Amino acid sequence: MKRELTQAQIIERSIIKKFRKELWTPFVKGVKEYELIKEGDKIAVCISGGKDSMLLAKLLQQLRRHSDVPFELVFLVMDPGYNEENMAQVELNSKLLDIPITVFKTDIFDTVAQMDGSPCYICARMRRGHLYKNAQEHGCNKIALGHHFSDVVETTLMGMFYGSQIQAMLPKLHSTNFAGMELIRPLYMVHESGITMWRDYNNLKFIQCACRFTEYCTVDPDSGGSKRQEIKRLLKRLSEENPNLERNIFKSIHNVKLDTLPGYKQAGVEHSFLDNFAEAVQKTFE
Repeated sequence: MKRELTQAQIIERSIIKKFRKELWTPFVKGVKEYELIKEGDKIAVCISGGKDSMLLAKLLQQLRRHSDVPFELVFLVMDPGYNEENMAQVELNSKLLDIPITVFKTDIFDTVAQMDGSPCYICARMRRGHLYKNAQEHGCNKIALGHHFSDVVETTLMGMFYGSQIQAMLPKLHSTNFAGMELIRPLYMVHESGITMWRDYNNLKFIQCACRFTEYCTVDPDSGGSKRQEIKRLLKRLSEENPNLERNIFKSIHNVKLDTLPGYKQAGVEHSFLDNFAEAVQKTFE
C-alpha cells in the first residue's frame, strides 16, 4: 500500500523533483563552490518569515539529511516587534513546513521608531547583532541568511547608482564583533524567480515586509518607492531585451580587473592607480 505523504513532505519533494534545476542544483553548487559548510558546523538558520528564509530552512534540512558532511541546525526566529498577524503567519508556516523554530523577542522596532529619517540601516545592524548573540548562546559557529542571487545583483547596482561605489555581497564573511562566528548565504546562486515559483506552486503564503514602517507593502511587493524596488523594475525591463543581463552582472563581480580601476579600497585603505603609475611605465620599457 502506497504511503500517503504529509503536506510538508510534498513541499520538500517539490524542491528536489519539480524545482531541482531552479533550487536544489544551484543551492548545492553554491554551498560547495564557496565552501559554506564544514564538518562539525552548527548553523543558526535565521528565519524572518519570508519566502527566502523559509526555503533556506527547508534546503538546509534536506542537505543535512543527505550530506556526507555532518553538521547541525538551529532554526532561529527573531521577533523584533511584529504585529500579531505576521507572527501568527510565521508560526503557522513553521508548523506546516515542519521547521522546529526557536523564537526570541527584541524591542528593535520600538527602538528605531524613535529615530529620525530612515531607520533601515540601524535596524538591520541591530537585528544582525541579536542574531549573532542568540546563535552563540545556542552553541552555533555560523548564521545562515536568505540572501539570494537576485539580492546580490540588485545590491551591486544599488551601490553604483545610489552609493557611488562598486560593492558586492559576499557569500560568506567573518563577524567583526562576535569572535569565531561566520555569516553564510547558501542561496547565493538561487534566483528569486525560482523561489517565487516554488512558493506559488505549493500555494504558500509568507510575510513579505514585516517592518512596522512598511507593513502596507505586504499587499503588493512590486509596488512602493524603495530603491531596491526601483532596481528590480529596471532589471526586469532590461532583461526583456537581454535575458543574460543579471547573470552577466553576477559574473562581473567574480571577474574584477583591478588594473583598469582608477581607485579602490581594500581593508579600509584607499588605493589609486597613480600609486604605482610611474613604476609600471618603467617596468614596461625595461
